[in-house]
Amino acid sequence: MKHTRNLFFVCFLLCSFLLTAQNSLKEKLESLPGISQVEALESDQFAEKYLVRITQFLDPHNPDAGTFTQRVVVSHVGYDRPTVLITEGYGGAYAHRSGYREELSRFLDANMVHVEHRYFLESTPEPLNWDYLTTENSAYDLHNVTTTFKQLYPEKWISTGISKGGQTTLLYRAWFPDDVDISVPYVAPLNKAVEDGRHEPFLRKVGTAADREAIEQFQRLILERRAEVMPMLEKYCQEKGYTFRIPMNEVLDYCVLEYPFALWQWGTPVNTIPPADSPTADYFDHLMRHSSPDYFAEDQPLGSFFVQAAKEMGYYGYDTKPFKGLLTIDSSEGYLKKIMLPLSAGDVPFDDGMYHKVYNYLKENDPKMICIYGEVDPWSATRVPDFEGKKNLQIYIEAGGSHRARIGTLPEKTQERIIEQLKRWLAE
Repeated sequence: MKHTRNLFFVCFLLCSFLLTAQNSLKEKLESLPGISQVEALESDQFAEKYLVRITQFLDPHNPDAGTFTQRVVVSHVGYDRPTVLITEGYGGAYAHRSGYREELSRFLDANMVHVEHRYFLESTPEPLNWDYLTTENSAYDLHNVTTTFKQLYPEKWISTGISKGGQTTLLYRAWFPDDVDISVPYVAPLNKAVEDGRHEPFLRKVGTAADREAIEQFQRLILERRAEVMPMLEKYCQEKGYTFRIPMNEVLDYCVLEYPFALWQWGTPVNTIPPADSPTADYFDHLMRHSSPDYFAEDQPLGSFFVQAAKEMGYYGYDTKPFKGLLTIDSSEGYLKKIMLPLSAGDVPFDDGMYHKVYNYLKENDPKMICIYGEVDPWSATRVPDFEGKKNLQIYIEAGGSHRARIGTLPEKTQERIIEQLKRWLAE
């Protein structure tokens, strides 16, 4: 009987331990300061995964301005593992997917803390006041997230992001150099103006002369066939429910001007362009696949991105000179504010302070940072410069690579070199 009682007690303790272990991460997350919600998510990549809401100040320098909740997704490997902080530049809904795992987390068997950017999707404050959408405030968001979750994950941290998320990785490191141990921005531009001026010359040299000629010929043929194309475009936009601030003829102009940037950005093979003697419908379908008018439509979810581009993060311009006489616009200058900036944002003057802060930080310091770019990606026109004398700041450019360039798309030996470097840094 005594043996039976002891066995029962041991079983009780074991069950209690297993139950506590199962719930311990959720309980620990709920106990963190500023956490208002913890919800389990399905994952076939991680032992546990949770949606977390964290309270952030709209203005970290003025708490009286109010707060909002930011969406964070925590994917758990182990408390003794490094943590990858994903500095998303846009919305973070995709992080809910059960199969989602960022490549650094796979390479390094690391936890993931995925942070949706303020003013996007479920991290949008109410009421909407654009004054608080600044790069400094977004850096403070990440600082609060990192400080909070380091209470659970005390090992080394790596920040990473793609495109605008990569820009966020750069500015976060500049604002809070000691928050993370390593940064890995992917295809991250460092623009110094609303229309930076370096993208257009890049597009005049990228690829081969034959590639560039084929692209310009396509643009010209679309514009020369305007009378045939316009009814197709009007029908297309009507079916999609797109509305614009500009006349439809100008919408076509901008679709054509955007086309080479979009084609190279995503690495679309130039040989997919329809032959010159193809029906106009084939030309139109190709344009819609690669440079759709939805980019210039009203009331789209990228409004917060355009505010940031106009205010601090910069953007690119268009080269209209080759199409003089074929366009209905005299100039594309100022198109971002004219066409795409939310009307509620009002007049947004550009401040190049973020550019100089990041540039000067990288020039004057040597952070453990690996930057990945694609050779033909127009955003690489404004990439992080090759500063002299840097040992830790490393830049890799994928030959023929596009905006999809990642560590995993680089040659195998280069991948191995980068991963070994990351592991050495983590071991220090």
